[in-house]
Amino acid sequence: MKPLVLAALLAIVASLGRAAFALASRRARGTRVARALTLRIALSLALFAFLMAGWYSGFMTPHPLG
Repeated sequence: MKPLVLAALLAIVASLGRAAFALASRRARGTRVARALTLRIALSLALFAFLMAGWYSGFMTPHPLG
């Protein structure tokens, strides 16, 4: 379970980096930035839904505080 979540987080950060690189390039194309940020949002929402579904089904439990 943890490798899947870690892979999703790395994909989110990579997509954000790709958008930043596209934005900083001299030939910045708005569509490249928009696609990278759209992918980042989609991955974030999918990860959130996956975590909530796992928690709701009892497959995953949060760490206790303290």
